Amino acid sequence: MDDLALALRLADEADAISLPRFQSHDFHVSTKPDLTPVTDADQAVEQMLRKAIGDERREDAFYGEEFGSHGQASRRWIVDPIDGTKNFVRGVPVYATLIALYDGAQPLVGVVSAPALGMRWYAAAGSGAFRILAPRLGGGEPQRLRVSTVRTLGDASLSYSSLTGWAAHRDRERFIALTDQVWRTRAYGDFWSYMMVAEGSVDIACEPELELYDMAALAPIITEAGGSFTDLDGQPGPFGANGLATNGRLHMEVLTYV
Repeated sequence: MDDLALALRLADEADAISLPRFQSHDFHVSTKPDLTPVTDADQAVEQMLRKAIGDERREDAFYGEEFGSHGQASRRWIVDPIDGTKNFVRGVPVYATLIALYDGAQPLVGVVSAPALGMRWYAAAGSGAFRILAPRLGGGEPQRLRVSTVRTLGDASLSYSSLTGWAAHRDRERFIALTDQVWRTRAYGDFWSYMMVAEGSVDIACEPELELYDMAALAPIITEAGGSFTDLDGQPGPFGANGLATNGRLHMEVLTYV
C-alpha cells in the first residue's frame, strides 16, 4: 500500500472513532498543561494512528499532538488527531483529523478528514490536491483543487481564527490594517480556512500561533493546489510558529502586513 493510500485508510479509521463520539457527545474532557482541552477521543484517535503506522511503516518516525515523538527517521508521520478540539467539545462540526508524512522538510502526503462536515481533502507530492465527500457519504469522484486567481487585496477574502493570538504574538494593529484592505473577512477557523484557500473560495488564511501538527497536513494540500504556504516571516513550509496560506499571487503583499 502506498503512503497516500495508507493515510486515507487511516483517516477512515480515525473518522470511525471520532464521529460517533462527536454525535453522541460520549467523551471525557480534561485540560492539558497549556490550558487547552483534550478529550479521550483525541487520545483514542492518536493511539490508533500511532499503532497502525508502527505496524505498517516500522522504520518511520511519528509525531503526534497528544503523545509526542517516537523514532528518529527522516521519514516522519505528523498527526493532529482532532484539530478543532474546542469545536468538537461544543458540538461545532468544524473539526478534522490531520495526517501528514514528511521526508525531512519535504512533504510527501497530507490528508485532512472532517467527518462531521462530510468532507476530506488530500494531496501527495507532485500529484495535485483533491477533495472528496467523506466515505460515509459515498466518497464520489475526487475533485481537483485549484487556488483562486484573485490578484488584488481589494478583491480578496481572508479567513482567520481569532484576534486574541494576534495581540499576544504579533502586531494586532498591522493585522487589522490587513483586514481593512481586503474585500471580505470571516473567521472560519482552524483547518477549514486553509482548505478553502486550496479550493479557491478563500484567498488568504493566517494565524499567529500554531504548532507543526496544526500545519503539516495543510501545507502540501495548499501547495499542490497552486498556492503558497509559509510562516509569517516568509519561510516556506509548516516549520515556524505560525502560518500564512494564500493563492500565491497575494503572498508577498500580505507578508508586508503580518
